[in-house]
Amino acid sequence: MAVVREFTLPDLGEGLTEAVIVQWLVEVGEVVAVDQPVVEVETAKAMVEVPCPYGGVVTARFGAEGAEVPVGAALVTVAVGAVPDDLAGGGSGPGAPDPIPVPASPAPEAEGAEAADSGSGNVLVGYGTSGAAARRRRILPGAPEHSARRPTEPGPAVAAAAPAEADGTRTVAVISPLVRRIAREHGLDLRDVRGTGRDGLILRTDVESAIRALSEGRPAAVGAPVRPGAAAAGPVPGEERIPLKGLRGAAAAKFSRSRREIPDATCWVDADATELLAARRAMNAPGVPKVSLLALLARICTAALARYPELNATVDTAAQEIVRLPGVHLGFAAQTDRGLVVPVVRDAQDRTAEQLSAEIARLTDAARAGRLSPAELSHGTFTLNNYGVFGVDGSTPILNHPEAAMLGVGRIAAKPWVHEGELAVRQVVQLSFTFDHRVCDGGTAGGFLRYVADCVEQPALLLRAL
Repeated sequence: MAVVREFTLPDLGEGLTEAVIVQWLVEVGEVVAVDQPVVEVETAKAMVEVPCPYGGVVTARFGAEGAEVPVGAALVTVAVGAVPDDLAGGGSGPGAPDPIPVPASPAPEAEGAEAADSGSGNVLVGYGTSGAAARRRRILPGAPEHSARRPTEPGPAVAAAAPAEADGTRTVAVISPLVRRIAREHGLDLRDVRGTGRDGLILRTDVESAIRALSEGRPAAVGAPVRPGAAAAGPVPGEERIPLKGLRGAAAAKFSRSRREIPDATCWVDADATELLAARRAMNAPGVPKVSLLALLARICTAALARYPELNATVDTAAQEIVRLPGVHLGFAAQTDRGLVVPVVRDAQDRTAEQLSAEIARLTDAARAGRLSPAELSHGTFTLNNYGVFGVDGSTPILNHPEAAMLGVGRIAAKPWVHEGELAVRQVVQLSFTFDHRVCDGGTAGGFLRYVADCVEQPALLLRAL
């Protein structure tokens, strides 16, 4: 007789506690093999396919596409064992069969041990493996196995009990550890927040709304969820609400934290990039790999950071210490259909301009395809932001927390310029440098930016650093 195994969303690593279901890759009643991807999810870092460690028939799916699922919540149940004839080629839909009723095993502990042996141990595609299979829930003796959880397609995988009020207290309905952490960091009492999720579940958006309300001097009253941006009389007819979740939500939270914690400042300078463009043309001779302009700017950044290492740093607020980092892990801003991402080139200081160009191209292609791994989006130490691709000259960007500095590059445009004592039309670019004022003073920041501008105007200066 087949045995039903429950597969839960595994630990995603990198501190991630939740994911959004993007697309189901299997239907109820479909036969799956061990380690076959069953669902595509979007985390705050990337989109990944989740393989199931069990082979058999999918008997239930938990969560609709677009639903947010916390780590540890059920994704699918799989009947492991003989494949029923009526399910071997079935699928979901109006004629789909109901989940297979399988009697409970008389020995749950032994069954759990068997489950651990039968699973593959794989966790996520590209995330490595774990020695243990997904944990199986305990079932009370004599209780039907499927009575412990009823699959519901349209709803979230885990539902919290409705808040109960008694003697002036209220149970806090929170599942996500991230929600609790955000509330704790802002001194917000979750008992004062009414959840807008199913059965009163407090969502991340509820906590962020309450934090904004408190910062504006408005109470986050129990019984009425805060609606930021909406008039007191109610929502505006025809308004559109876009959930801040997944990659966009993670970016919003990081921007807010950066503005809240880092006292940043920005300086800028115009530079004549005519010689840099000429040097690039000379490099890109026929028959050799092309070197991108962004790679040349990245090489200039690594040379400047070697001269001003105090800018390749971060601030440990708990220890009240500036931490100077040995390697330059260079992030570069990339705009994709899913939003802004910052892929990271590891050990950029050890790469040539040609190697930097190849790695930047590879990461850019992966970003546009939504296939960057969390490791490729994490632990940067310095960011290069080429906003000139949008046709703008300047910007005062938000630092990529917890980094201490960012170089911004505007568009390169033909402008009048005094060159060798005469007025000429030159290719001019505006460079901006945003820095954490706790890490350095204006003299260091100005020296860094001036050196970058000098290398843009006279690329031969880089030969001194080779």
